[in-house]
Amino acid sequence: MIYLFYGPNELARSEAVAELRASLPAEVADLNISVLDGRKLTIEQLVAACEAHPFLADRRLVIVYDALKHSKAGKAREELRDYCERVPATCDLVFVEQDEVDRRHLLFTALSKRGAVREFPLLSGPELLRWIERRAKSLQATIEPAAAQRLVDLAGNDSRALANELAKLATYVGRGGTIDQAAVDRLVTDQQEQNLFTFIDDLSTRRLGAALRGARALIEDGQAPPYVLFMLARQIRILLHVRQLVAQRRRPDDIASELGLKPFVARKATEQARNFTAAELVTAHDRLLELDHAIKTGKMQAETALELFVVEMCQAQRG
Repeated sequence: MIYLFYGPNELARSEAVAELRASLPAEVADLNISVLDGRKLTIEQLVAACEAHPFLADRRLVIVYDALKHSKAGKAREELRDYCERVPATCDLVFVEQDEVDRRHLLFTALSKRGAVREFPLLSGPELLRWIERRAKSLQATIEPAAAQRLVDLAGNDSRALANELAKLATYVGRGGTIDQAAVDRLVTDQQEQNLFTFIDDLSTRRLGAALRGARALIEDGQAPPYVLFMLARQIRILLHVRQLVAQRRRPDDIASELGLKPFVARKATEQARNFTAAELVTAHDRLLELDHAIKTGKMQAETALELFVVEMCQAQRG
């Protein structure tokens, strides 16, 4: 067989490849599997790997990563296509593409006719929630619908990240246990991220005492003051982008996709962006750059710079 696995769902792709690996006799599997890098692939390497005689097995498995993405147009691509027509029956050849592929690609067309093509898209909506429920069940736990949705809000729709979080949650509730929203909030929520959101909320409402406590809480998370300033500058840039997208009437889920944010983070940023004018955010970002320069030139200590920024933001008049 010849296979083409492609799409951004890395976990599903990896599990499909693992199934093929597991179909070989375990004691000789490593001797009958070749993994090739499509960035450096030559037709000679592919032929040698596919036509090697299986060792104490009836077939071999050859896995090629990103060959379509990196294959050069012209003779090399045509040779690769032509060879797919004569791969020996003793070899299963698997092309794995980590991203989307151009369906007009010469090899995609050939593999669609010659082999088994499987797309692995990222899941979303009800389909993703059903996958989470099945995954929890495979870990001998159940998950409440509200908890599944909360998990998506916090962790996004990357299946690998969700699987890791579910494994942690299943261990926490124990075999046969139920994962509820409280468990998700307790184990999945990034406390540092939560502290940053609270800090920004306090800045936006000019609560000086609370904002100073928030700054100290971020430092107590174990981060050095310069890194807290860096996170703050990054969040302000996010808020600027969010304001622009909100003005275009984009929904929080669309904003999350556009900016590469978790859905929960995008919704929180959308709420926070309403508390600042664009001018306030630009001024704050420029001030952070000034303070960063002062720190790097030795004119000011980082913790002093952070506290000064908080005081200036809270005492500034609303624009």
